[in-house]
Amino acid sequence: MHTIFWSYERGTWPYDVMVVVILLFVLLTPGKWFHDQPKLTGVSATSIQLVTQDDASRTRTYRLDAAVLPPEKRAAKSTPELEREVHNMLGRTVDDLKDRTFHVLRIDPVLSSEHAVQYYDVTIGM
Repeated sequence: MHTIFWSYERGTWPYDVMVVVILLFVLLTPGKWFHDQPKLTGVSATSIQLVTQDDASRTRTYRLDAAVLPPEKRAAKSTPELEREVHNMLGRTVDDLKDRTFHVLRIDPVLSSEHAVQYYDVTIGM
């Protein structure tokens, strides 16, 4: 009962044993047991679409729904932070780009009639 309610005094041997057991559990438990992969919220098959592919120039253009980006990352013009976020999003979600080297060449935001970003046309180079 003492173990369940943690009623040992600090400095006693049962307290020290419990601390060691907890530390061993935290440090030695494989992370894959807990499936602690980041969850991509709101990213579906229709959120990112391949629009064009030019094999000669080794470029592709993807249409990325602005709703998949956090509101603070959305911008009406290309910024280094937006480029980094879009690059990471494409690298995580597009099967053809996983574990491949590519770079963002251009980001063209497409605005709605209310001047809010609806989606981005992202051109990448392979």
